Amino acid sequence: ARKHISWRLPATKFIQKAKEVQFVPIGMAGFAAIVAYGLYKLKTRGNTKMSIHRIHIRVAAQGFVVGAMTLGMVHQKKIIKNIMEAPQKIKNSAAK
Repeated sequence: ARKHISWRLPATKFIQKAKEVQFVPIGMAGFAAIVAYGLYKLKTRGNTKMSIHRIHIRVAAQGFVVGAMTLGMVHQKKIIKNIMEAPQKIKNSAAK
């Protein structure tokens, strides 16, 4: 028997992932904003070498994404902790 393979568009995958973890679109938007700002400031970089300018933009963009991922993990951990504690709270309140 052949298995049915379902194909999904990348946009559909992105929407699903954004619903599961809300910090994914925040990280992507921040990354895009920092890169856009870097391209805008490219004209007015002064005496700064192009390679140094690109390194600064890359570090800022990566830092934003790592920050968004960290906040997402902390948020997810709090949700999981609340879910795990819920049955215990129900047992304690029922025992009283």
